[in-house]
Amino acid sequence: MATLALDQAPSGEPTSSPRFEYRTHPLAKLLFALILIGGLAFAGWSVMTDTAGVGEQLAVGVFAFLALALMIALGFEFVNGFHDTANAVATVIYTNSMPAHFAVVWSGFFNFLGVMVSSGAVAYSIITLLPVDLILNVGSGAGFAMIFALLLAAVLWNLATWYVGLPNSSSHTLIGSVLGVGFANQLLTAGSRGGTAGVDWSQATKILTGLWMAPLIGFFAALLLLLVMRVVLRNPRLYQAPMPNTPPPTGIRSLLIFTCTAVSFSHGSNDGQKGMGLIMLILIGCAPTAYALNRTLPASATPAFVASASSANAAFQAHAPGVTMTPDAARTVLKGALQQRKAESAQAIGAMGALSADLSKRVEGYGSLRAVPAEATSNVRNDMYLVLDTMRLATKNPGTFDDAESAALKDYQGKLEAGTRFIPQWVKIVVALALGLGTMIGWKRIVVTVGERIGKQHMTYGMGASAELVAAGTILAADQFGLPVSTTHILSSGVAGASVASGAGLQGRTVLQLAAAWLLTLPVAMALSGGLYWLMLTLVQLSGH
Repeated sequence: MATLALDQAPSGEPTSSPRFEYRTHPLAKLLFALILIGGLAFAGWSVMTDTAGVGEQLAVGVFAFLALALMIALGFEFVNGFHDTANAVATVIYTNSMPAHFAVVWSGFFNFLGVMVSSGAVAYSIITLLPVDLILNVGSGAGFAMIFALLLAAVLWNLATWYVGLPNSSSHTLIGSVLGVGFANQLLTAGSRGGTAGVDWSQATKILTGLWMAPLIGFFAALLLLLVMRVVLRNPRLYQAPMPNTPPPTGIRSLLIFTCTAVSFSHGSNDGQKGMGLIMLILIGCAPTAYALNRTLPASATPAFVASASSANAAFQAHAPGVTMTPDAARTVLKGALQQRKAESAQAIGAMGALSADLSKRVEGYGSLRAVPAEATSNVRNDMYLVLDTMRLATKNPGTFDDAESAALKDYQGKLEAGTRFIPQWVKIVVALALGLGTMIGWKRIVVTVGERIGKQHMTYGMGASAELVAAGTILAADQFGLPVSTTHILSSGVAGASVASGAGLQGRTVLQLAAAWLLTLPVAMALSGGLYWLMLTLVQLSGH
């Protein structure tokens, strides 16, 4: 059995598995339940307040649908919490730096803080993987089928891998679910050959590159870091297995608690954003007047938006002289450009200019995004989205625009993003609560896998510190580039790399199971979400909606 390898440290000193069974005080259970219920009530109250503030009345059926969708999305983050807790707490638990019950509460708190300070860039990097036609029509039957399919697929696969104790990546699962819906939509949409009906594979390639590199980064960086630590930090206690129920020396303990805190915080800052993106899709679909546009922008921002649009339009006109068209014709051209993933032609650039000029004229006429009437909200948002995404495509080719034009277009992109890609503060709070509370339950299965079943010897202080420092540093760096990465993959492979560097070796069976989960997650999640999307879309069509 795997645990037999822990009965004796390399030095001959006895070791033992940490204590996991603690009696939870009834008041703690009550507090947990009150925070959970309070968070859900806060979400419901926020939706009602936001919609009432813009005069949008939600029908009972729509509100019930919205409540169910939000529950599933928050459920994904809750499952993500207890699924990924092991990545932060396994090292401090197995080195006796923290008692298990205190470690998970500590981790939950810093997961919460990580979500609250996150930028939202990762949230929208995942949303851009979805088919453009579904994003433009997220409130349609197909849009709702998309949301439920990818949410259910992600939750089901996360629960399945947690049940068998495998440290599977929630990021990997969610991205697989998104790709599955996009691919299924492409197959089901008659005459589609990609683009707006399918997956943006250029964005998918960028994100998937980060995911497949994560285990390699974790393994080799932790291996190298531990080797360097052995040369620089010569304290032998760092490289010995802990004594039973004995905390490490103060300096070592402080280091391990710091790394646990860093991984918890960085996990929240990256993984929490995935739930935010999903919730924004749900809100835009169910309550577009309140959430399709960023109505918190002040009226004073409108002149700057119009001026930026004017500078961008000058750049468009310079590269599309004589190209004129109506806004409707421009929308058709831009959708085709997104479908073909080519927006450098004079026709496409002229369409950007035509639609952008019409868009800025409308926004200026309304006075601010806050004043856009309900019946115009979806059109304004979709036009902003079309101009933004085709502009991104056009500017990918460095030779298309000169430096001054590129600066003007970049400024305009920022203004368009501020109007369409935002996260309300209450969404951050409820996602932070779901992720933070989720870390406090169900964590034991995967903690045991990370702590006992990867390396052949008991985890040493140095092994734990090197694995977690690598994980925290990599995730925080990914946040700066708006890339979703897998905390699970980085940390578990970091533990493996540290085990190799310590000379302990790896348990082959566990490594094979981890590799299988890594390889299977993407295709399984894609198949599951694609199948659910087809089923739900069929039900929607049969119901006549």
